[in-house]
Amino acid sequence: MIELPEGSWWDWDIVAWTPGQLRLGAGHDISYAHGLELVFSDPVFVTCPAAFQDPVFRAPTPDEVRLIGRQIGETPRVLVAFEADAGGTSPASGLVAAGQLDIVRGTVFRYWRESLAVGERLAPWVKPLP
Repeated sequence: MIELPEGSWWDWDIVAWTPGQLRLGAGHDISYAHGLELVFSDPVFVTCPAAFQDPVFRAPTPDEVRLIGRQIGETPRVLVAFEADAGGTSPASGLVAAGQLDIVRGTVFRYWRESLAVGERLAPWVKPLP
C-alpha cells in the first residue's frame, strides 16, 4: 500500500504513458495544473481509468497477486491497487505492477507558461507558443 503526502489529491489522470514509464497526476483541480505525480518505472501490467477521482489505495487482494503472477511470471517489486470514481455506476478498480514507484511533488502546469519557479515544470504535452 502507498502513503500519499498531505494534500488535496482528489482529481487524477494519466499524464504520460510510455513503455518505460506511467505517470499519474493528481491535484484538487487538474484543469490547469497538478501538484503530485505517481511515477511508475518499468510498468509491466496496468489497468487504470484514464481519469478518475478520489482513489482509495489498498493492499492488493490475493486474487490480484495471483493474476499478476500469471500475467508476468513473477512477483513485481511494486504492486499498487485502488478503487476510484471514474464516472460509472460503481467504483473502478486500478492495478499497476511496476519495477519502481516514485512519488513526486511539485507544480506541473498543463498550459504554456514562461518563467517557471524552482520546482515547477510543464506537462510533457505542453509546447511553446509560436
